[in-house]
Amino acid sequence: MSRPVVTRFAPSPTGYLHIGGGRTALFNWLYARGRGGKFLLRIEDTDRERSTPEATAAILRGLTWLGLDWDGEPISQFERRDRHAEVAHEMLRRGTAYKCFSSQEEIAAFREASSASYAVFRSPWRDVAAEDHPDLPYVIRMKAPQIGQSFIKDEVQGSVTIQNDTLDDMICLRSDGTPTYMLAVVVDDHDMGVTHVIRGDDHLNNAARQQMIYDAMGWEVPVWAHIPLIHGPDGKKLSKRHGATGVEEYQAMGYPAAGMRNYLTRLGWAHGDAEIFSTTEALAMFDLAGIGRAPARLDFKKLENTCGHHMAAMPDAALLHELIAFMQAAGLPALTETQKDLMARGLYCVKDRAKTFHELLEKAHFMLVSRPISADEASAKSLDSVSRGILNSLTPQLQNASWTKAELETILTNAAAENGIGFGKLAAPLRAALAGRSTTPSVYDMMLVIGQTETITRLNDATV
Repeated sequence: MSRPVVTRFAPSPTGYLHIGGGRTALFNWLYARGRGGKFLLRIEDTDRERSTPEATAAILRGLTWLGLDWDGEPISQFERRDRHAEVAHEMLRRGTAYKCFSSQEEIAAFREASSASYAVFRSPWRDVAAEDHPDLPYVIRMKAPQIGQSFIKDEVQGSVTIQNDTLDDMICLRSDGTPTYMLAVVVDDHDMGVTHVIRGDDHLNNAARQQMIYDAMGWEVPVWAHIPLIHGPDGKKLSKRHGATGVEEYQAMGYPAAGMRNYLTRLGWAHGDAEIFSTTEALAMFDLAGIGRAPARLDFKKLENTCGHHMAAMPDAALLHELIAFMQAAGLPALTETQKDLMARGLYCVKDRAKTFHELLEKAHFMLVSRPISADEASAKSLDSVSRGILNSLTPQLQNASWTKAELETILTNAAAENGIGFGKLAAPLRAALAGRSTTPSVYDMMLVIGQTETITRLNDATV
């Protein structure tokens, strides 16, 4: 009987959650949640100078925005250092590790004398009996196999062969009693019950060394899945020169979380021809076999198109809730209660034309603007004396209207015909009066959303 799936995301707190880390967390979350398993969070905070509460909080905010919930409390790797040391000493007792008393100077001399800079250091203390050990500081080193081959079975990269003579006796516990990253990761993954390690392929070389610790302790090796990194549009490793790299930056840029999840899921993974899908669909489809071996390239145009689909499909109440959170994250002024009410009524007519929340706010300008409305340069040209006269003549008819779309269409269509102009010639000054823009939603939608009194007042303002 197979074990329940347990995955983990184990970031180092660097002040923000990298977009690549966000995708790694998403893949782990999808794989575990889609199989009824657990998704755990561990903060690899052994670097005490960089590991601040603020940096950890940024990671949690990024995961929360992406909608990735985790089981239990986040685990601190630093707080488990005694357990890591315990395992190192257990390997000593088992004979799978040894005390090494070589000084830094001796190791440096070996490197210098070595004909190849990548030569593997062979400690002279590997087979020295305990009674011959000096009373000096020591590190605990793993006894790596020195002949033959080791194999990594990876669900993404396939079978990877490592020549054992290239493996050094890595340090597991430093002379000050602190664990190395290699030891801590394995101990934590084992103790947390992790069954699948899904991480970036920059860790692939670590897998062979970490597997030695599993074998030394007689622990079951997890399923490895090393995913290619995300590259920029130019094919080079993603960096600041390509634009935003932190998850929270994407939130502030106005991308909806559902669209971001969809895009990141599809970035380096495929399921047939599926491009746009809900999180529920992703949970049902996602598997490790669909992850490609080539690095994925970030494509902002595709990201925007994906997000546009999700914004159009999102229920208005949920969209408004996320819009408010976006405005706070982006440092924009909060909506007033009146503006919230208008947005709740009017999102239907703007959301299918927006790909980001910034675009949504721009298209919703007519709901957010305060009177008197200043028309921009393009729309102001349509408010000539003739157009103002036509708008002025509309007021009595609008005052007596029942304010349905059908009646508004009749009034405006008749007004255009009576003045011998096409409807477009009437719509332009209406847009200028109602929104101060030349590009807006339908004039009928704007009038229905802001209501009869506000519509008439704005028309009166424009004809003064």
